[in-house]
Amino acid sequence: MGFGFRWMIVAISVQFLIVAGEYFKPFNVSYDHRALIIDGKRRMLISAGIHYPRATPEMWPDLISKTKQGGADVVETYVFWNGHEPVRGQYYFEGRYDIVKFVKQVGSSGLYLFLRIGPYVCAEWNFGGFPVWLRDVPGIEFRTDNVLFKDEMKRFVKKMVDLMKEESLFSWQGGPIIMLQIENEYGNVESSYGSRGKNYMRWAAKMAVGLDAGVPWVMCKQVDAPEYIIDACNGYYCDGFKPNSDKKPIFWTENWDGWYTSWGDRVPHRPVEDLAFAVARFFQRGGSFQNYYMYFGGTNFGRTSGGPNYITSYDYDAPVDEYGLLSQPKWGHLKDLHAAIKLCEPALIAVDSPQYIKFGSKQEAHVYREIVHSSGQKLSLYESKCSAFLANIDEHKSVTVKFLGQAYTLPPWSVSILPDCKNVAFNTAKVGAQTSIKTVRFNDINDPAYLRMMVPNQVTRISESWNSVKEPIGVWSNSNFTFHGILEHLNVTKDRSDYLWYTTRIHISDEDISFWKDNQLSPALNIHSMRDLVYIYVNSQFTGGAKGKWIKVVQPVNLTQGYNDITLLSQTVGLQNYGAFLEKDGAGFRGQIKLTGCKSGDIDLTEFMWTYQVGLKGEFLKIFSTDDNISAGWTEFPRDAIPSNFSWYKTHFDAPGGVDPVVLDFRSMGKGQAWVNGHHIGRYWTLIAPKDGCKPCDYRGSYDSDKCTTNCGKPTQSWYHIPRSWLKATDNLLVIFEETEKTPFEISIKSGFSETICANISENYYPPLNAWSSPNNTSGKISPNTLIPELHLQCDAGHTISSIEFASYGTPRGSCRKFSKGSCHAPNSFSVVSEACKGRNSCSIAVSNAVFGGDPCHRVVKTLSVEIRCSSSSYIGSALMK
Repeated sequence: MGFGFRWMIVAISVQFLIVAGEYFKPFNVSYDHRALIIDGKRRMLISAGIHYPRATPEMWPDLISKTKQGGADVVETYVFWNGHEPVRGQYYFEGRYDIVKFVKQVGSSGLYLFLRIGPYVCAEWNFGGFPVWLRDVPGIEFRTDNVLFKDEMKRFVKKMVDLMKEESLFSWQGGPIIMLQIENEYGNVESSYGSRGKNYMRWAAKMAVGLDAGVPWVMCKQVDAPEYIIDACNGYYCDGFKPNSDKKPIFWTENWDGWYTSWGDRVPHRPVEDLAFAVARFFQRGGSFQNYYMYFGGTNFGRTSGGPNYITSYDYDAPVDEYGLLSQPKWGHLKDLHAAIKLCEPALIAVDSPQYIKFGSKQEAHVYREIVHSSGQKLSLYESKCSAFLANIDEHKSVTVKFLGQAYTLPPWSVSILPDCKNVAFNTAKVGAQTSIKTVRFNDINDPAYLRMMVPNQVTRISESWNSVKEPIGVWSNSNFTFHGILEHLNVTKDRSDYLWYTTRIHISDEDISFWKDNQLSPALNIHSMRDLVYIYVNSQFTGGAKGKWIKVVQPVNLTQGYNDITLLSQTVGLQNYGAFLEKDGAGFRGQIKLTGCKSGDIDLTEFMWTYQVGLKGEFLKIFSTDDNISAGWTEFPRDAIPSNFSWYKTHFDAPGGVDPVVLDFRSMGKGQAWVNGHHIGRYWTLIAPKDGCKPCDYRGSYDSDKCTTNCGKPTQSWYHIPRSWLKATDNLLVIFEETEKTPFEISIKSGFSETICANISENYYPPLNAWSSPNNTSGKISPNTLIPELHLQCDAGHTISSIEFASYGTPRGSCRKFSKGSCHAPNSFSVVSEACKGRNSCSIAVSNAVFGGDPCHRVVKTLSVEIRCSSSSYIGSALMK
C-alpha cells in the first residue's frame, strides 16, 4: 500500500451526528499505485463536475440526482474565493454560494465529493476566482514565492478546510469529501516565475497537507508535484498519462467534454462517441479516477464570466445542459459507458497491471484477469475475474480481431468493453441512447400543445408596454474625481462595475478648424492600447468604438471651435482568468492617448486633467431592484419613440406555465445587461459568429475545440436563462440596460424542453446493461442468447409522449426527423410503439421479431427506428378537458 492518510477518529455523540448529518459511516481514504482506496477497497471512480454558483440552490437536488442516475460516483467542484470573500475578511456563504448546503446535498444523495479549493480556479470565471481586492495589497504578487500572497492564500484555504471540518463533511467524519485539490494547472505557468515558482509550488503542497484535512490532496498538470501529492492530468485525452511516481495512481481531474465560448465565436461541441472513446481508453490503460469537466456547466450569472469576452452561458456541451435538461445522446451514452466500466470494476481493482495484447498497428487489448484458486483447483478463465478492453485507434476503418478464440469487429476510433472477457457489453462508437432535440418556444398554461403546433412561427413578445430612462453620458454624480493623467481601469473601479468614464476637455482654435477644412482632413483620437471595449463620445455625441484585447484604436472625431469634451467609456467584459501575472494584467488603457492631425502637431492628452466616474447612474440607484425607484425618472416608452443608446428599459411580465426552464430571447437586442426581479441574469451581446467553419462532424480522430462547431452566421448566444426560483407566477420585473439603439419590443420569453426524441436500435445491438448480473452478487456474467436489445425513450420530467411521429421495424432509412421506411417494414410497427409509449413519460420496446408479430424480412438484420413528440402533461390534460 502506498502513502496513506491517517484516519482521524473523532469521538462524536450520536446526538451530534444527527444534528451535523452523517451521510456515510466514517471511512478512511488513501491510495496506492493503482487507485483511490475507500474504506479499505480500491475503487474505479467516475466524477462529475458541477459548479454550485452556476446554478441556484433550487436546481442543485435535480442536478445531483441526474448525476447519480448517469452513473457517477463523485461530484467535483471548485471553491470560488471571490464569491465567498468579496471584501477582505467578510465571508459570504448564502444563496448560490452556500457551499456547505451543496456539499451536504451531495452527501445525502450517496455520492462522494472532490473539492478543488485552489484557490486559483481559472474556470472561465471572473479573475480566475481571485477577489479583486487581492491585487490591491501593496507588494503582492500572485502565485509565486511572495509572502503577502501566501499569507492570504493560506488564510482562505484554511478557512475552507476548517469550515468543512466544522460541518463534519470529510469522509472520516461521515461526510462525502474524499479528496482535495490545491492550486490549479500551475505547471502551465510555473516556469514564468523561475525558481520562485518552484518554491511556491512546494510551499503550497506542504501548506495544504499541513491543514490535516485527513484526505488525499491532488495537484493537476503538475509534473513536479511532491511525493505526498497526487499529480493528475487535464485534457481531452489522458490515456497516455503517467504520474511522476510509480506509487501514485493515474487520475484525470479534467476531461474536457466540450469547451467554452467567446462572444462572436462559433459554438463548440464534442461528439459523444469520441468522449466515450477517451474515457474507455483511460480506464483501459490503467486509469482509475476520471472527472468530467463539465457534467453540468450552468450559467455565468451576474458579472461572473471570465475573459475577456466569455459568454454568459457556460453550457460547455455537457451531459446536463445549462438549464438542467439532459443532453441526449451524450448523457445516455455515457450512462451506458459507466455501467459497463462498473461491470469491470472487480477485475480492474484486483489486478495491478493488465496483460497487453497487440492485434495490429492500431489495434490492441488490455486484459485484467485474476485467476482465483479454490480447494486447490485452478478455475477456468471464465470462472475468474476477467475483463477486457479491445481498442481500434484507426480513424478510418473497422477491423476484425481475434481474441480468446472469438472474432470481434471494432469500428474505427472505438473501444469494445468485455466485462467477462467474452461478451461485448458496450462499444464507444455504437450509440444506443436516444437523441433529444430541444425546442425553445413560448408556451402558456392555457396554450395546449396542439394549438402551438398549428402556429409554429408565432412570435409572442414579452410585453407591449415599456418604460425607459436615459443613462447620462460621462459624469453623473458627486462621487467623481479629477486626476492629472490616465489611471488604470481596475485601480479605479475595483471591479464594482464594468464601466468607467474618462472625460477631458480640449480647446480647438479657428486655425485648426480652417486647417482641417482647407486640407480636407479630420482629426483622430489615437489610443495606443486598450481592452476590452471602448466607446468614444465628443460633446456627448457617440463617435465610435472598438473591442479587443490590448489593441490600438484610431477614431476620427468631429470637433468644433472652442472647448470640446472628449469622453471615453472603458468597459470590462470579464476579467482575465488564465495566465501568469494576473495581478498585472489590468484593464482600460495603456500608453498614450493623442489627438492627431492638428495644425501644430499631435496633442498628447495623456497628461491632461481627466475626470473619472465609476459605473452607471442606474447601477448606483439600483433601478433594477424589485422596489420601484421613483428617483430614477421612468417614463413611458412608446413603440414609435426614437431610440438612443445607453438607455434603461423595464416592463412586467407573467411567467410561462409549467416547470420547463425559462429563457429570454434577446436576438433583437444589441449589448447590455439584464435583471429579473432584482436578480442579475448576466451580460448579453448579439455578436454574430462567422458564416463559415461549421460542417458535418466526424467523431473519428483527435478532437479540438475547432473541430465540431455550430451556430455559424448566428448570434453566439440568443437565449438567457431565468431560473424558475427567481420567478413569480405574475408581475415579474424585467430591467435591461441597452448600450446600442436597439429597442426592447421584440424581446420574448420562452420555455425549453425536449420536444422531439428519436432512437434507433438494431436486433444485433447489445443487451441492456442492467441485464448483466450485479458483480457485487455474482461474477458479473451474462447469457446473451436469452436476452435481446431494448429501445428506450423518455421525455423530460413533467412531459409525456403525445404522439408517435415515426415507427418502423425492418430496414428504415435516414436519421432523426428524417426517417423513412425501407424495403422491409413490419406493418404493426406504429401500433406496437404507440401502445407501449403513448401517454407515458418513458417506455421500452424489445427489438425482436416476436414483439412485432414475426420476421418481416428473413436473413436481414432488422432495426427499430422511432421518433416521438413530447408535450407537457398539463397541456395534454388541458386539451383533453376541452
